[in-house]
Amino acid sequence: MLVTRDIDYLTLIKVRGMTMIWLLIFMGSIALLYYFELISIEIPWLPVSVIGTAVAFYVGFKNNQAYDRMWEARKIWGGIINDSRTWGMMVDGYVTSLFDQNKTGASELHDIKKRLIYRHIGWLYAHRSQLLIPTPWEKNNLEKSNKSVDFEKEKFGIGLVADEKSRTDLDIYLPEAEHDRLISNANTATQIINEQSRDLTKLRAHGIIDDFRHVELENLLRSFYTLQGKNERIKKFPLPRQYAHMSRIFVGVFILLLPFSMIPELLKLGDWALWISIPLSALIGWVYVMMEIVGENTANPFQGLIYDIPMMSLCRTIEIDLREMLGETELPPTIKAKNGVLM
Repeated sequence: MLVTRDIDYLTLIKVRGMTMIWLLIFMGSIALLYYFELISIEIPWLPVSVIGTAVAFYVGFKNNQAYDRMWEARKIWGGIINDSRTWGMMVDGYVTSLFDQNKTGASELHDIKKRLIYRHIGWLYAHRSQLLIPTPWEKNNLEKSNKSVDFEKEKFGIGLVADEKSRTDLDIYLPEAEHDRLISNANTATQIINEQSRDLTKLRAHGIIDDFRHVELENLLRSFYTLQGKNERIKKFPLPRQYAHMSRIFVGVFILLLPFSMIPELLKLGDWALWISIPLSALIGWVYVMMEIVGENTANPFQGLIYDIPMMSLCRTIEIDLREMLGETELPPTIKAKNGVLM
């Protein structure tokens, strides 16, 4: 997620500079054909402007839907933050010896609380990792990887928090007896929540929590399933590809027609205007390409790229809050923005 108040032009050039370069090359090549009088095609400006207007409306619609997907994802993670804090509060307040006839000791109760809270932290990181698995339509699809995307991911995306991996390994948060069993499942995050439910059932059987508290904690686990499912829906169901593909085609058609209308029109002002037409046409094309790119990237908020929901930062915030509820003081550092990007 970009967090700078103003746009970082150096980052913009690094990430999107090649787009302007190939547009300048394309517009310059067409201009040279006119300069040496190899072509004399002149498309009236009116139909090209009508196409440009239609494309702008179409891309605008796509971008609105993309923003809705991104904002919904952020609201879901906001729900995860709120419910996670509630989970920590309830575990801390509900796991007591109040209803326990055996009067479980304070040390054992603390171990139970730590197990429930650490397992939840493990769920957070497992859920995040699963959301980062590439899908066929995302830019970071491993089968369609390219140097540009790899550079963007490394310098302005998930590569910025690569050194945090050792702190998110699940063996830190899951009991040794269940770690290997849980990570071998197809959906580890789902099974971690189920493991929490099994643990609560055992606590109820031992009288450490009563029926009311058991039900309340189970309802919170159900809420985590709901939030997880909403994130998975955004991840696994793309913005309908007919909108995405046609939007890209329409932008390409407009850019293809643009120089055959813009350059002859400006040539009417004199030969000197030919050289102005090159950067002007490239700039117009760049605006349309950027609208298309912004929409496409915003529609996929779990790609591990610069446009993502900052899941690592959110997970770390929750982890710190929950571990402080346990009374811990040796806490991991918060995730800070790097290169103007918060992951």
